[in-house]
Amino acid sequence: MPFFDTHAHVNLEAFKDDRDDTVKRSLDAQTWMINVGTDSASSKIAVDMADKYPEGVFASVGLHPTESEIFDDSGYETGLSEKVVAVGECGLDYFRLPEEGREAAIRKQKTEFVKQLDFAKKHGLPVIIHCRDAYPDLLEILKKEYSGFQGVVHSFTDSWDTARQFLDLGFYIALNGILTFDKTGRLAEVVEKVPFEKLLTETDAPYLTPPPFRGKRNEPSYVQYVAAKIAEIKKMDVEVVGEQTFENARALFKIKKKPTNSP
Repeated sequence: MPFFDTHAHVNLEAFKDDRDDTVKRSLDAQTWMINVGTDSASSKIAVDMADKYPEGVFASVGLHPTESEIFDDSGYETGLSEKVVAVGECGLDYFRLPEEGREAAIRKQKTEFVKQLDFAKKHGLPVIIHCRDAYPDLLEILKKEYSGFQGVVHSFTDSWDTARQFLDLGFYIALNGILTFDKTGRLAEVVEKVPFEKLLTETDAPYLTPPPFRGKRNEPSYVQYVAAKIAEIKKMDVEVVGEQTFENARALFKIKKKPTNSP
């Protein structure tokens, strides 16, 4: 059955010695992936990786809110190819911002975020949103600067009420390994209430590894365990979850082909 890891970082240093092997394991498991840029260098690696594989490997280019770079759109435009399917990860992250310089850091994050929203609109690409401890500000910016456009909230960990606000904007909700070990019940409620056609699966590899691999490096082929948890919560077969979330990813990221060995 097909799975889709809509947010991986096989382009990062953690995979520098075995990128090709990691990708092969995922493709052998019928798992497609989007490698997500966090700065200009990792975005370039993601694009190079996507262009290397004829099927199943895609890229997103962007600047993580905690990076010190500024978003130079000309630098990102030169790397665009048909395998670039999104802009991001971009957004706001107020977690652990020091009090000294906090307001300046927040202003910079907002400025760089809006630049990337404009870039996404210019190129007709959805955005992959990173948000931590900043949902009210981020939602306000999306309503003002990105109304009518699509994207996904990566690594969603907030409440159903917050998820509903993103759904009202036309966004998708992506869940990863956190779902498999969340003890609050909050994410289970999100899975239950989010329309099935708006759910996406991801790993955030090499981070947030689900059981049975907790404590080890995460990788895209482990997205099946996220799908299995969704299936458990929704009381349905994992095959159904894999197929639906795969189709959801294809719809959002405008990917036409299915795996050649998929029914």
